[in-house]
Amino acid sequence: NVHVKHIISLLRFIFRTPDVSSSWRERSHPASMITHVELYRPEKRNAMNRAFWSEMVECFSQIAVDAECRVVVVSGAGKIFTAGIDLMDMSSDFIQPVGDDSARTSWNLRRLIAKYQETFSVIEKCPKPVVVAVHGACIGGGVDLITACDIRLCTQDAWFQVKEVDIGLAADVGTLQRLPSVIGSRSLVNELALTARKMYSDEAKTCGLVSRVFPDKEAMLAGALELAGEIAARSPVAVQGTKINLIYSRDHSVADSLDYMATWNMSMLQTQDVLKSAQAAIEKKSPKEVPFSKL
Repeated sequence: NVHVKHIISLLRFIFRTPDVSSSWRERSHPASMITHVELYRPEKRNAMNRAFWSEMVECFSQIAVDAECRVVVVSGAGKIFTAGIDLMDMSSDFIQPVGDDSARTSWNLRRLIAKYQETFSVIEKCPKPVVVAVHGACIGGGVDLITACDIRLCTQDAWFQVKEVDIGLAADVGTLQRLPSVIGSRSLVNELALTARKMYSDEAKTCGLVSRVFPDKEAMLAGALELAGEIAARSPVAVQGTKINLIYSRDHSVADSLDYMATWNMSMLQTQDVLKSAQAAIEKKSPKEVPFSKL
């Protein structure tokens, strides 16, 4: 019982006729407040074309303020999660940059790169937790995408590749900035980024890139939706506050993060959700039985 909303190059809406240009779709599960965003360009291995970069921003900007949504699941249609950037569609942006001289060309390229960076930063900025489910290959821009998500799951046949050095550039839309925090081993991050070697699911689980590995895509999606349902059953005030403070603490000192947390909760603790949750615990009820208001 899911509704879907498209992003251009990789997603599609289930409640409307799919547009041929769409590459994503967003599905919402009304009962559990889960929104499922699917990279939907299977005939092109979900390669990220020009439309994708703006549509992802549009998609997650909408989700961020959608009171019906509490959790997001991201997956890919077809045989693999994503082949990364669609070089045929995107190459003109970099091979023939616009500008009357080198200074203006550089400024224009900087604006373009910043725009592409926002495509994945918007996932991290979204206060709703994002669970990403990866099957098959996750190449280049796919790694940028998943490192901006909160929880990563994959299938046994999944593999990951920081591909950018193989096409003559340094990854510039998030992998080099987020992967070190995700994995925790600078040596391993350096190896992956400098050699473009493939990392398979067993190593991804061992190093912490993913938290669970499933035998196949069907089992993974079922697990992802079950996990999302557990999160969605909790107070949205508590869940969204937790995500925001986890990200803040990653980028700040313990002292600064504690101060930010105290300032955050001096207002958030005044929610009725605390009393509702405490009462449910006393009565030995599941969080799923508590009717939390929308946020």
